[in-house]
Amino acid sequence: MFTNDKAAEAILIAGGGRAILLQLANPAIGHGVAHHSDFTNRPLDRLHATLTYVYAVSCGTPEELRAVRRRVNRAHAPVRSAPTDADSEASAEHPAYNAFTPELQLWVAATLYDSAVTVHNRVFGPLSDDEADGMYRDYAALGSELQVPQSLWPADRAAFADYWTDQLSRLRTDATTRNVATQLLHPRTGPFWLRAAMPVGRLLTAGFLPPELREAFELRWTRRDQKRFDRLMRVSSVVYPVLPRAIRHWPKNHYLRALRASMA
Repeated sequence: MFTNDKAAEAILIAGGGRAILLQLANPAIGHGVAHHSDFTNRPLDRLHATLTYVYAVSCGTPEELRAVRRRVNRAHAPVRSAPTDADSEASAEHPAYNAFTPELQLWVAATLYDSAVTVHNRVFGPLSDDEADGMYRDYAALGSELQVPQSLWPADRAAFADYWTDQLSRLRTDATTRNVATQLLHPRTGPFWLRAAMPVGRLLTAGFLPPELREAFELRWTRRDQKRFDRLMRVSSVVYPVLPRAIRHWPKNHYLRALRASMA
């Protein structure tokens, strides 16, 4: 369990689209999703699974964590592709993928951590050094509870910054991964409320992304979009922190209740 409850803040979900596109821009993950996942046809399933896992790691009991870890491992077991000839064009277009690869799971956990910090800083302001160190140590559990060795997680925030910069330089998109992102941001299925909320979701996703990755995914971004995003962040920074805790932590409570019910 995390040493603080920052992960329970519902506003952090606003960084979910950013985290997913950062993951898709890793060629192995992006093509693994494109060829082994149908989450674009079931847009809420990945969100539910990710939030259940994050809340179980951050706020759940040891039994709940074991239950959700088993579910994630079962879901990941069939998600793999055989490597192709290293010198072939097919190898570049379809990188080998295994959902249990520690380095890939590290990147997934890293995107969740960096996105959470990015949103937190825009809404609540920068963390103190002690708070930031604590949040960093806590988020290491997102990877280590699966297949990421503790030694693989960068030792401190400075080491993470170096790792993050290096990984960003390796990200790229192509027609396949851009198509997955387009389907994610413009869902044709799912409940009406989800599709109605996507204009805001697209604004948040593009606004939180590093500019170079926004361009790589060919996401439109104008000065008007920047003004709308900044205005939304200003309103959120005033309104959200004063909401009752029960509202701010409702998703965490909801997902843990659903997990306990399914375990029973």
